[in-house]
Amino acid sequence: MQFLADLPGRFAGFGVAGWSAVAAAPFIGSFLGVVIRRLPDAVGLSWTRSRCEKCGTRLRPRDLVPLFSWLAARGRCRYCGEPLGWFYPGVELAALAVAVVSFAVDRGLWGWLDCVLGWWLLALGWIDLRRLVLPDALNLPLIVAGLAAALLWSPEDLEARALGAVLGYLGLAAIALLYRRLRRREGLGGGDPKLFAAAGAWVGALALPSVLLLAALFALAAAGAAAAGGGRLRRHSALPFGPPLALAIWLVYLFGPLSF
Repeated sequence: MQFLADLPGRFAGFGVAGWSAVAAAPFIGSFLGVVIRRLPDAVGLSWTRSRCEKCGTRLRPRDLVPLFSWLAARGRCRYCGEPLGWFYPGVELAALAVAVVSFAVDRGLWGWLDCVLGWWLLALGWIDLRRLVLPDALNLPLIVAGLAAALLWSPEDLEARALGAVLGYLGLAAIALLYRRLRRREGLGGGDPKLFAAAGAWVGALALPSVLLLAALFALAAAGAAAAGGGRLRRHSALPFGPPLALAIWLVYLFGPLSF
């Protein structure tokens, strides 16, 4: 509650670093949208000019300004009138929200580090939501990045984070194995233990229970919302655990573990 009460003052104190991150966030979100759509299919993240997926018209610079181009065109292709959907503006707005929250919590280098972790987790969670996969190309470097950040800026935490990465992977892998043995089917994907290892690399071993508890609560809330919205949930329904786990990691990193 105190954090919410302090928000006006925190926004006023963003500084150059904070407002730079806010300005850059929609462009980073646009790039993340490309990553989310192409990485699972192993499509190269080339810098070739974008085209309308319906009519194939090559888009001009005025069509590629994050958020503003979509709003100016009223969510439709300027050339064929095809609805563009909410995917790219949705990712761009989410990336903007990450920047705002990051610099409302921290300043300078730490704010940027919060942003990088938030944007990285945003891509992972969104890919899992769309494709039910957490790519090693994002998961594994995230583990290394967490340990590298500790080595560079918090060397006193390096041992706890390294232990957290090991325990995070082994713990969730053991749960997945136990579920498979008891239920004779997969309960977690192969990427979930690696993402939990990344959690340990960023928040340390002692914070892992908080991450897991929050992720479970977010997953239950999402399942309840889906059911309330008319979605059919059955015993064998596949629900992505990556999005709630990614959100839990970021929140625990920003605000610390829960107090039990």
